[in-house]
Amino acid sequence: MLFILVSTENKLMFTKPTTQTYRKVYYLNYLIKSSLAVLLTFAVSNLSIAANQSMTTNQMQVETTLSNLNKSSDATNSIGAQTADTQANEVSLDGTQANWAGKAQEVLINALSLTGIKYSYGGKSPESGFDCSGFVRYVFQQATNLTLPPTARAISQVGKSIPKDALQPGDLVFFNTLKSAFSHVGIYIGNNRFIHSPRAGGVVRVEDLKSDYWTMHYNGAKRLDAVKIDSGK
Repeated sequence: MLFILVSTENKLMFTKPTTQTYRKVYYLNYLIKSSLAVLLTFAVSNLSIAANQSMTTNQMQVETTLSNLNKSSDATNSIGAQTADTQANEVSLDGTQANWAGKAQEVLINALSLTGIKYSYGGKSPESGFDCSGFVRYVFQQATNLTLPPTARAISQVGKSIPKDALQPGDLVFFNTLKSAFSHVGIYIGNNRFIHSPRAGGVVRVEDLKSDYWTMHYNGAKRLDAVKIDSGK
């Protein structure tokens, strides 16, 4: 039996459709509402699936990167134990390679957490957006309390040069993207990938260091383990 919901003197009541026309209108409204409900349910379901997939992908990327960093740290500690006398004279954040590995991990966590932040020329915060050097400066300031110079070229003068085949997570990678050496900078995260704030219209993202473009424009890399980070200088 079909009924229509009506309001009488502030009371809700059900009444039978009185004519065929009313019945058609009733059915039409019912079908429209049912269709919209189905479409809305379907859309919400797809959005949830897409969001879960995106979160899973980002989580896997972070976990893989941190796992690789831990393996690298373990290997470094093992080598360091065998060559303690040689490394005794090396200077790092506080005199130990292990401490730099810990700082590098914090750098990666901070960098990857900013994925998707828009590019903004001169930007230096998540709220304003980042340019390449602003992104790197913000990450290192938050993770290590180190204040880096304001431009990619100036940052390239800090730390020690690292061969491309010796890159480790947390190293800085530099490129010629403005027909000028060391005009762009990013943070190496392992497995031939780096994260950066690329250009106007882009967002903070991970790139393949071995792609043709980045291979062609690669300038070099620097490691900041010899910089006195704890002093903030």
